[in-house]
Amino acid sequence: MAGIVSYGAYIPMYRLSRAILGQVWGGGGKGEKAICNCDEDSITMAVEAGTDCLKGTDKKTVDAVYFASTTAPFKEKQSASFVAAALDLREDVTTSDFGNSLRAGTLALRAALDAVKAGSAKKVLVVVADCRLPVPNSAGEGALGDGAAALLIGATDIAVEIEASAYTYSEFLDVWRLETDRFPRQWEERFILDEGYEKHMKKAFAGFLKAHKMTAKDFAKVAFYGPNARSHQAVAVALGADPKTQVTAPLFDNVGNTGAAMALMTLVQALEDSKPGDKILFGNWGDGTDVHALKVTQAIEKIRDRRGIKRHLASKVMLENYGKYVTFRNLMVSDDGPAWQTAPPMTRPRTSLTAMWRDRNWVYRCHGHHCKKCDKTQFPLQKRCMYCQAEEKYLEEVPLSERKGVLFTYSMDERTAVTDPPNILGAINLEGGVRIFSQVTDRDVKTIKVGMPMEMTFRRIHDALGVHNYFWKCRPARD
Repeated sequence: MAGIVSYGAYIPMYRLSRAILGQVWGGGGKGEKAICNCDEDSITMAVEAGTDCLKGTDKKTVDAVYFASTTAPFKEKQSASFVAAALDLREDVTTSDFGNSLRAGTLALRAALDAVKAGSAKKVLVVVADCRLPVPNSAGEGALGDGAAALLIGATDIAVEIEASAYTYSEFLDVWRLETDRFPRQWEERFILDEGYEKHMKKAFAGFLKAHKMTAKDFAKVAFYGPNARSHQAVAVALGADPKTQVTAPLFDNVGNTGAAMALMTLVQALEDSKPGDKILFGNWGDGTDVHALKVTQAIEKIRDRRGIKRHLASKVMLENYGKYVTFRNLMVSDDGPAWQTAPPMTRPRTSLTAMWRDRNWVYRCHGHHCKKCDKTQFPLQKRCMYCQAEEKYLEEVPLSERKGVLFTYSMDERTAVTDPPNILGAINLEGGVRIFSQVTDRDVKTIKVGMPMEMTFRRIHDALGVHNYFWKCRPARD
């Protein structure tokens, strides 16, 4: 048997109120949506969700990473390998990308279940993340949000059994993007909802329940993808599920439609409120449908300490204005180009693929050195101990990314050419006595203070020579 061993999720720190969109364009709607920081993308969010999911898990037991997204940062270059490296997994795990569909996450889940059942992997980490860019002053600008979810699939210590599944495909064309498109395209909304999403989902759920001689009343919870609140409710009503007691809220009001990540984020939210013995009806849509009957086991009690959806929702900073959102999503066109392009030549971002490969263990895995001679730890990796000058043979690599820390000191620079000034540089004392000097991200400038709890986060540093460069930053601890 194969099933869900653990779960995790990620929601960016920043939120944009739809009231602000209303002030700019009119209308606006209620609630808010989650916005990637300017140094976040689908890879960095997947790392966050994967870290949440693997909490308390021996990483050496993970045999594969499946990454799913419609917004992978590279057109040709695997994203799963970045995620596996940043999670500090073994180099012999299988990595694979799934994309091109809002259903990519549950299709990756199917592949993971098959791999575990077949015995080619004992544990597979499925991570799905999306940050689709909507057209300004469109319905999508208020509706789309950013987020990620992760599930660990295995054959032992199963917290959620997958009792039955059914899949269909459909050539229905509703939302798409061409090779050169920056924004998603879609056909007339009423047609794609009435003839596409709603009709397909109602048929899929009805056929599944009939085939297994069940009704919606047999399930404690119902969790499934929806493009908007109206259509989501229409499917729930057709199912015969009670919106108040059974249907898991699809996060429209506080996160937005997170694309390929939405179904699994909704499932994670349902699992947070579930108890052993609960049955969950789970579904997804995108170029077809899939429907699953899940059963929660006693093992769910061992994985409650996740940030998941609830704790990420409680940790947030509201963007002050629409201009900040435009800057974060690089929507501003300037004759001079981005700020970093107009910076003095010596301070412009650079890329050295040779250096990135040579230093990959501290660039991606956040490894430092522990000196066995003087018992001190240092970052980055050194040729000799920076404290006692011991030779390299006395230095052993140790992971630092999950160590907690405190802010020892910091500086704020208003003149540095960064996307979100001021540029805050901090000295962070991590557990074990190691000190890291780092850019501080996801911060509220008004609340930064010496001694505050800090943690490490994997972020996109800059783009140069057509390469997305990633490294570790620090941020105020989110809980």
